[in-house]
Amino acid sequence: MPIFHALANPARFQKLARPLTPLCFWAGVALALFGCWAGLTRTPADYLQGETVRILYIHVPCAWLGMGGWSALALASIAYLVWRHPLAAVAARAIAAPGALFAGLCLVTGSIWGRPTWGTWWQWDGRLTSMLLLFFVYIAYIALSRADAERGGDGRIPALFGVAGTILLPVIRYSVIWWNTLHQGQSIGLTGSTIAPSMLWPLWFTLSGFSLFFAGLVLMRMRAMLARQKVEARMRRMAAV
Repeated sequence: MPIFHALANPARFQKLARPLTPLCFWAGVALALFGCWAGLTRTPADYLQGETVRILYIHVPCAWLGMGGWSALALASIAYLVWRHPLAAVAARAIAAPGALFAGLCLVTGSIWGRPTWGTWWQWDGRLTSMLLLFFVYIAYIALSRADAERGGDGRIPALFGVAGTILLPVIRYSVIWWNTLHQGQSIGLTGSTIAPSMLWPLWFTLSGFSLFFAGLVLMRMRAMLARQKVEARMRRMAAV
């Protein structure tokens, strides 16, 4: 806990985040581009889905980050509610927009994948519908946090919403088990994968790359928010003189 409290100090965070932001961002871009190139040119087509299957190298990381982003947002919200860490609420707000972006990309790439596979752009399937709800919850959180900031709130209401939204995560995760669904079951788990190794290996590059890119975006947004808060505090002090 002492290390956790030390990192919650804005000055220490800025000192750490300054070099990490470009490192995460550009390393993520490089890994993601390599993974996409390898997936497009160095892997065989699927024997059933043909070339369409290659969209998995973007769709799977987007799905992972859409759900993982909300998990991180909820953890930051819990940290704010329990310990009142000064950076926790900033972190949650910084995560929301990239999380919504990747949840939206997950839906778009899933629809593109579904058209030749299922014969339709959209199906009110358990997995698709619950992911769409998560996207709307992201949008609602962004709107709520902005409204709370504008009225001078203490951030507790958005934090509570961030924690409550986690109820969707197990629904998304187990929707293919609980309901009769067009969406395929879990392909990658702790015990192995149903994807052939010759097709699987570029996915680790895109997963790592998009995750680092996501981290870079979040750090960038956190630094911008802290800088804005610093400027606003200085302007208030000058106005009070």
